[in-house]
Amino acid sequence: MQVPLLDIDRLAIEAPGRDGAPLRLIDGVSLQLAPGRVLGLIGESGAGKSTLGLAALGVLRGGQRVASGEVRLAGQALGRLDPRAMRRLRGREVAYVAQSAAAAFNPAQRLIDQVTETALACGMSRADARARATGLFARLGLPDPERFGQRFPHQASGGQLQRAMTAMAMCAGPRLIVFDEPTTALDVTTQIEVLVAVRSAIREEGMAALYISHDLALVAQMADEIMVLRHGRMVEHGPVRQVIDAPKSPYTQALIGARGLVRTPRPAAPPILQIRGLDAAYGEMKVIGGLTLCVPEGGTLAVIGESGSGKSTLGRAICGLLPWSAGEIRFAGRPLSAGLRRRSRAELKEIQLIHQLPDLALNPRRSVGAAIGAALERFRGLRGRAAREETARLLAQVELDPGLAARLPGALSGGQKQRVCIARALAAEPRLIICDEVTSALDPLIAEGVLKLLSRLQAETGASYLFITHDFGAVASIADEVAVMRQGSLVASGPLAEVFAAPSDPYTAALLEAVPQLSPGWLDEIAARRSLPDTARKDHAV
Repeated sequence: MQVPLLDIDRLAIEAPGRDGAPLRLIDGVSLQLAPGRVLGLIGESGAGKSTLGLAALGVLRGGQRVASGEVRLAGQALGRLDPRAMRRLRGREVAYVAQSAAAAFNPAQRLIDQVTETALACGMSRADARARATGLFARLGLPDPERFGQRFPHQASGGQLQRAMTAMAMCAGPRLIVFDEPTTALDVTTQIEVLVAVRSAIREEGMAALYISHDLALVAQMADEIMVLRHGRMVEHGPVRQVIDAPKSPYTQALIGARGLVRTPRPAAPPILQIRGLDAAYGEMKVIGGLTLCVPEGGTLAVIGESGSGKSTLGRAICGLLPWSAGEIRFAGRPLSAGLRRRSRAELKEIQLIHQLPDLALNPRRSVGAAIGAALERFRGLRGRAAREETARLLAQVELDPGLAARLPGALSGGQKQRVCIARALAAEPRLIICDEVTSALDPLIAEGVLKLLSRLQAETGASYLFITHDFGAVASIADEVAVMRQGSLVASGPLAEVFAAPSDPYTAALLEAVPQLSPGWLDEIAARRSLPDTARKDHAV
């Protein structure tokens, strides 16, 4: 009988709790994974997905310890290896692709040097490592693969960085890769290309993979089996089609049934934000050109488009974080200054941004309560007990335990950190909130709750939203109008029903076609329709 590459036997992991008692993060989970096989891990934020994935690499965080059970890789018990042996193992045998690529790269080093670092440490020559990296850049759809590695991290989009991190993990040819939400930052069309490439690479190179995601439709395309976790326990495990077609656990049934809200059309409203002929650039690189659009007062404009289309740049310009070079932005009938420092306190209060990457948006040395309290003091003058009580209320609003106020961001899951960012933006009681991929890090049930929260707040306060996303389900749940961007320009816009029901623009139609479906085999069908090449086979020898 073949020894499984990864064998996790009744693993239990604990961490120190707030009252001193141990907190059980993983509770008796067992699994086996053979070479060339993919296991999808699904569950809500805080279910233990990332903790289990890191444990498969022999990594424990923040005071965590193995209370019982064992993790074996190719027959070796990881808990019995000394630190030196574990260092040799990582990169050479096991690798990790994290959720937040921007936080994984050194901003002072070129991408090629970081992507090839582990391969060089494993004994690969510099020429071979660079050739391998260039081949992976091409396989993963990065622009100008021969020169892309010469860029610094800030010169790549979020989606490009995520793909570069995938190349970094694969460069040394590990036997096991843990993918932790690897396509969170990608638009739907790029996501398809990356998923096909990653899946092909896994199969061609005989890698095993744990694929962690809150997107059940994606897992259904990537995995051979699915394991559903909740509160650190396995609640369901089986072949993909069995779990999708006949889920046994009520929790799995709820995940599959989560489809979000359906927005009731509302009458057209006058604009609260007007953008006319906007141009914006990073240095000499023009990102937005001649953009004109409006956000309805009390309503939601969703902005969708591929990675690098200028969606997030638009949000930064509206907030004053990136001065524009031509055109104008008017808020509530008044022109906004292009620079943040020239805006009044009222303007700063009335326009808030929820950042795409909570790891970068939150100070790792400042507690959750302090982060929200700073916004309460600056914009509403709340201090002391009043600020603490309002902080607790805001945390409860975004479905977090108010007791988390005392914790540092590093003690929270990715989804929890994003909800802290939402609470901090709400603290200012703004009239316009720019939501930059605010549900991208959340599992379907939590994302649905956040969308319901945003909709309820909008109805209660009259706040307007500019909702930047690549999640078409979220758009259908919350948007009144839609603007589709491509390469910094507007290619389609209008009421939600018109743009989605009968898109006249071919690019918009292609985006809609690329929305993942909860049906095993969908990825193969759309890849065949689009004639996506089997790039893994072509440059496998690189």
